[in-house]
Amino acid sequence: MVSRACRADGLQARDRATLVRSARASGQAAGGVLRLACAQSLTAPLLAAVVRQWHRRHPEVAITLRESTAVDEALGYVDSDEVDVAVLTAPSAGRFTVTALAQEEIALVAPSGHPLAERTAVRLEDLGGVPLVHFAPDNGLSAWLDQSFARVGVHPETVMRTSVTATAPQLAAAGLGVAVCPVSAVGHGFPGAVRSFSPRWVRKLVAVTSTEPDPLVARFVGDLRQHGLSVPRDVRNQLAPDGTPGETSPAAAEAAHSGTGREQT
Repeated sequence: MVSRACRADGLQARDRATLVRSARASGQAAGGVLRLACAQSLTAPLLAAVVRQWHRRHPEVAITLRESTAVDEALGYVDSDEVDVAVLTAPSAGRFTVTALAQEEIALVAPSGHPLAERTAVRLEDLGGVPLVHFAPDNGLSAWLDQSFARVGVHPETVMRTSVTATAPQLAAAGLGVAVCPVSAVGHGFPGAVRSFSPRWVRKLVAVTSTEPDPLVARFVGDLRQHGLSVPRDVRNQLAPDGTPGETSPAAAEAAHSGTGREQT
């Protein structure tokens, strides 16, 4: 026989669960779990500050995080309902609900004193035969950059590969070559040079959900949009001051329209 105390506990637990569902549905952030997936290189510059803010303001909401290096993998988490929202670069697949968050520049990083570091901006064509710190195949940037290089007929000399996006600029700064990476991979106090491409090379960062986000997810996504992407001042000051943020290199634009979904996230 179930005791009166056990029945009471069960009712209280059910009532708490009902309150959490109601709070989530109304966007009150009064409890529950928010499951996130994020691009490996975007966790610190885009996600961290907002997650910290939510831990302080909404301690009843537990937040989990899965990091990824490829769009396909992150979209798989959304598709299988393993996460509520994924923060990544704009996917080519149209079956998801996509909310724009920010734009991010793709830049060249090089050791201080490198000939390309003497310029205020560089072209993709300038990378022909240049030693390149590239990305390993398990990082979606590898195939995406190869497509971009091929479209302008440029062939850098790959000297090393890394799976970790933020490692490439560090290896470049150490003198192994140059690297092409999102500015989110370059941290404060970076010892090398950071240069814009001409025309400016920009990619879109988005929040992806399987359907229209519920109020709790929408509230979190709204905070991400408001916060934007954090780029250290010493990095931002090295980028070219001219050009509109919306400019995209021809190679990048063509790659985006014929994308395979493999770009790094």
